[in-house]
Amino acid sequence: MSEKFIKRRKFISSLLKGITMLPIALALQNVSAISKAKIKKANLIVIWKSKRKMSLFYNKELIKTYNIRLGFNPVGHKQEEGDGKTPEGRYFITHHNPNSAFHLSLGLSYPNKNDKQLALAKGLDVGSNIFIHGGAKNFLTHLFLDWTDGCIAVYNHEIEEIYNLVPDGTVIYIYA
Repeated sequence: MSEKFIKRRKFISSLLKGITMLPIALALQNVSAISKAKIKKANLIVIWKSKRKMSLFYNKELIKTYNIRLGFNPVGHKQEEGDGKTPEGRYFITHHNPNSAFHLSLGLSYPNKNDKQLALAKGLDVGSNIFIHGGAKNFLTHLFLDWTDGCIAVYNHEIEEIYNLVPDGTVIYIYA
């Protein structure tokens, strides 16, 4: 991917942050569709919760970075159903969900064995159904708040791109 292309995408992405007009986002989908032919499928996702960033990689090559929203109580590792925390650790993409309540979604392998053991030791319901998914129905909510129940959210036009770039089985690391 050329440096010029990356700079152009970052510029366009920064413009979208403050704009609530859907037609502009839809127009960017066409740019994204054209560039997909040149982009490799991701084999690693890294999330930095404190920075609200998610990056897709092919081997050590950065494909793209996205701004994200997290659970409504994002600090710390998810320990139980309803705590509003986004998990931390190593997971995998388990499946693609075209019928998501939030446009499209990718399932995460939460809870993993360690999550289950910790919850069991504390007598907690560990929860499940953690996804990377599209945005809130209210666009402004997504701009200003962490609003999910523990999932990772991006804009709808971004989840369409991610949905096509990330195969099942992709490793995902989520850091504080």
